[in-house]
Amino acid sequence: MRTEDVLAAIATGLWRWDNASGIVSLDAEAARLLGLPAEPVRLTEAAVRSRFHPVDWNEIDGVVNLAVAEGTLAEARLRIMDEYGRVIRTVRSRSKPLIEGNDYQLVGTLQEVAEQPAGTAAHTPITGDWRRSREAFLLDAGRALAEARSTAEVLRVAASLSMPGFSPDGLAVFGVAGDRLTVIGHHGHSEGDEGPFSSMSLDTDYPAAEVVRTGRAIYLPTPDEYLRRFPMTWPLAQRFGRRSWAFVPLVVAGRTMGAWMAAFKHPVAFTPDERSVLTTVARMLAQALARAGVAESERELSLGLQRTMMPVLGPGIPGIQVAARYVPTGGGLQVGGDWYDMIRLPGGTPRTGGRGAGRIALVIGDVQGHDVRAAGLMGQLRIALRAYASEGHRPDAVLSRASRFLYGITDGDDGEGEAGPRFATCLYLEVDLESGAVDIARAGHPDPAVRMNDGTVLLRPTAGGLPLGIDPDTDYPTTRLTLEPGETLMICTDGLLETGGHDLDTGWERVRTLLESHDGEDLEVLADALVEAVHGPGSHHTTGPLADRREDDIAVLLLSRRPAGALPEAPRRTLMSIAQAEPERIAQAREQVRQLLHDWADEEQLDAAVLMVSEMVTNVLVHTDGDALLVAEVACGEKSRRLRVEVSDTSDELPHRRQPGEMASSGRGLVLMEVLADAWGVDPRGEGKAIWFELNEPDPGDDRP
Repeated sequence: MRTEDVLAAIATGLWRWDNASGIVSLDAEAARLLGLPAEPVRLTEAAVRSRFHPVDWNEIDGVVNLAVAEGTLAEARLRIMDEYGRVIRTVRSRSKPLIEGNDYQLVGTLQEVAEQPAGTAAHTPITGDWRRSREAFLLDAGRALAEARSTAEVLRVAASLSMPGFSPDGLAVFGVAGDRLTVIGHHGHSEGDEGPFSSMSLDTDYPAAEVVRTGRAIYLPTPDEYLRRFPMTWPLAQRFGRRSWAFVPLVVAGRTMGAWMAAFKHPVAFTPDERSVLTTVARMLAQALARAGVAESERELSLGLQRTMMPVLGPGIPGIQVAARYVPTGGGLQVGGDWYDMIRLPGGTPRTGGRGAGRIALVIGDVQGHDVRAAGLMGQLRIALRAYASEGHRPDAVLSRASRFLYGITDGDDGEGEAGPRFATCLYLEVDLESGAVDIARAGHPDPAVRMNDGTVLLRPTAGGLPLGIDPDTDYPTTRLTLEPGETLMICTDGLLETGGHDLDTGWERVRTLLESHDGEDLEVLADALVEAVHGPGSHHTTGPLADRREDDIAVLLLSRRPAGALPEAPRRTLMSIAQAEPERIAQAREQVRQLLHDWADEEQLDAAVLMVSEMVTNVLVHTDGDALLVAEVACGEKSRRLRVEVSDTSDELPHRRQPGEMASSGRGLVLMEVLADAWGVDPRGEGKAIWFELNEPDPGDDRP
């Protein structure tokens, strides 16, 4: 039997607390003892702290510090509380600190023990140096409240605070809405107990209302004092069985924003020292609530901006699947300049023969910057692009108009003394849903990628121009590719690639590996996987290995052709054009062939194919005045696969085989093809010619050297 099973049988759980990261790891039994689902879990220190009685937590903190200093065991009894502040069990903790440099880890056990007699730990006497205890408590409270990120976290931290020598068992935080008193949160009460106090007029004879009206604290050390001063609302407080109450104003920047109530089941005299502690905590609590309120308003503003600016892809379009994700960079208002869009285009153009074939446009872009101005420009540019596309303009015209638009609205000063001009990268694709033809115009943006039916992923190099907004007269050439049934197209911003120390090349290799490992069926799952590959699961504020790694906004858009019925058998194919003015694309052609043959069995054949492609394309650019069109295709034969590569041009002059001398720098293209290819040839066309070669992949059972 496993050790964990034996410990669980005797109601003993294991836990580990990493002081450096603040993460506490619990096994299933330890989680159950803390009132959580019985399964292993990793929690923050604040989450675990909220499960212990505040008095007990304050005591165990001192015990642990002593054990760390002396290298001894830390032992304590701890009361476990539920979310309503009720004690559900008592456990005994035994732990050993493991020192690691300047930090340490605590490894220990939790075991359920019999409950203490009622009231024995409700009120602990003040021991030791009161002032030292108060200072330590206030430092701990200030740190915990400063780390709280939301109103709910602030309230949970406030409920877990253990004041030196006197700890409240009931807390409530009141706010103000107009002329009404509201309950922001409470602890130590049952659900629904806040009802009578949740919308109380500020004129009501109630301590919290008077505190808000006057800005002065009210201390009620006995029930008789409460009844004497507030007879009208005493029946509301009487049913909770408390003995003392403190109502302290929550003041921020000279304005009373609410009141904090601390109620005690034991009598409290509210000495000057005790009032000083309560007042200091109230000030820290008010500032924490104000910070949390601002942060929540910013998050709500961010979400509103995202909902407004990010499109809803809408109902499904027959024959395709679409999925998209937008993840803003960490910090700030969580908005930036990245965006995506899908636009239904008008049908029945001359290009489609007036049949009204369904067409859509996919747009993805990135406005320079990660601030509110970038988000505003993104919204304007997105609307302009949608308008130009809806008018029926071709992709090159859409980007040309958008570039002039962005140049016009950012040229000059932004009105606040900041330089106005900004640019944006953009990728615009027009997709014919019937034929799968995709026309692409690119403005300084990363190229698209295609995942084929057999899992092969190719980056599709496309012609492009300058980013939008730099030169109002820039032209944007159009590149065409065909998306076969079952294939998936991915377009993204550079935030998906250049994150975590990656550049465009290494980032693309990471994304390509993920695309190839996915089955390509569920695009929503694939979109989530792409985002998680950058910065881990959705909890971006977890310390340790899942820390937020977002360095740039991320936008990604996936489209897949999904016709009804079984997918047809389609060869693996790539196509690209190389213009006379773009000799640098010869290197891209070689890389396309390498990617197409990523799983080819014979490395020597792969090198030969790349060499012949380079020769064929170079000959077109050197010996003709036209452009070269490369088509490479891998098809399955009876026993093995066959590669066919064809390079066509518009020249009618056929190539001639020559006998180059030793020192000749050219003339070896046809010689190489005759030696390296299994078959090759030159085919005249109506306009021009095509030169081609074929390679047959060796049969796995063929043992030829």
